Amino acid sequence: MSVFEDFRNGKSYDIRNKNYQKEVHGEIDRSDHLCHLINTTDPAEKNKLVKLENELLNHQIHDGTYFTPPMFIDCGNNVNLGKNVYANHNLTMMSVGTINIEDGVMMGPGVGIFSVNHEPKNIRVIKTGEITIKKNAWIGARVSILPGVTIGENAIIGTGAVVTKNIPANSIAVGTPAKVIKNI
Repeated sequence: MSVFEDFRNGKSYDIRNKNYQKEVHGEIDRSDHLCHLINTTDPAEKNKLVKLENELLNHQIHDGTYFTPPMFIDCGNNVNLGKNVYANHNLTMMSVGTINIEDGVMMGPGVGIFSVNHEPKNIRVIKTGEITIKKNAWIGARVSILPGVTIGENAIIGTGAVVTKNIPANSIAVGTPAKVIKNI
């Protein structure tokens, strides 16, 4: 079983573990290199950018999906994208624990999606939580989404929010931590 499969099954890992270092750090190195190439490519070279993004994510990006560089994704193999997804510049994804972004999601500049964290009693041990952003959600600028969160369909997350818990469909959430203030 791979380390990534272990994470999907809720297992924690000591970052000094040889299997962790080989598999996860190998993917981080691959993703860092491709992000560097993406972030230094002339934006006018759209075909080159799409080719590099496809390589980073290990799958074909759907028509209508577009990320504005620069972006920083540590484990491209653990990001699943739907159609018509848009991410503005300075997107950060720490995706060891898997990130799923469904059709029509819009993300403002500086969004951070973090599917991994450290155990408070032993910071050398990491744990993950899969993140899912459902269809047509709108994530405002500089929002942080923490491990294990699901953001419901059509939800709106206000600028600067820190999402620590699931947000229901058709709602607006703001603040730190994010709280639902209105249903839409």
